Amino acid sequence: MIVDDDEMSRLLVSRFIEQTDFLNLTHVLDNTIEASNILVGEKNNDVDLVFLDVEMPEMTGLELSKSLKNTYPIIFITSKKEYAIEAFEDNVLDYLVKPIEYTRFLKSVIKAREEREKELKFAEMEDHIFVKSDSKLVRIPFENLFFVEALADYVIFNTLKGKFIVHHTMKGIEKRLPMSMFSRVHRSYIINRSKISNIEDFNISISDKVIPIGASYKDEFLSRVNML
Repeated sequence: MIVDDDEMSRLLVSRFIEQTDFLNLTHVLDNTIEASNILVGEKNNDVDLVFLDVEMPEMTGLELSKSLKNTYPIIFITSKKEYAIEAFEDNVLDYLVKPIEYTRFLKSVIKAREEREKELKFAEMEDHIFVKSDSKLVRIPFENLFFVEALADYVIFNTLKGKFIVHHTMKGIEKRLPMSMFSRVHRSYIINRSKISNIEDFNISISDKVIPIGASYKDEFLSRVNML
């Protein structure tokens, strides 16, 4: 996703993305309000990386970054180097100073790809996740987790031993679960594929729950199902 009120900057970054084989441009926006509605609400977005201009009207890039609470890796775009210090204090992945050169852009996106690969590798190595319930941390083995469901600003872990409600985002949870076992099938659901009893009319049955398959998730999900 590109978020920048400077048309020339949007065009330049768009061209750089098109020239980079491992990147795919999903959104080009000129304001942070629209970006916030997509990213905070997570409505059917496939965003894994955000190029975000710092100096924006109504809500600055820094303010948007803070509201996202590290859910998305962000590369700041700025015309002022002094913003770099604040960017890194906010755990932003990198920053690009205008005018942007492709070699510097490429260095940033390679870093983003490496960080993403580390996250995926770490998730695949684990066999459990800890969630905070009341005042304690509860260990949930992945084999006991049926599905995760979104509930406003919370997510519900539906497990063999009951439900656990956690203040988190689906995007953040998705990064912590191994893709070898789990699939995001809807903006509101992540499922354990080993717990599926049947699939009918693009609905998944797990235990007594019927879960819809979202159109934007269908192809990826079906590619991971072992079908004859």
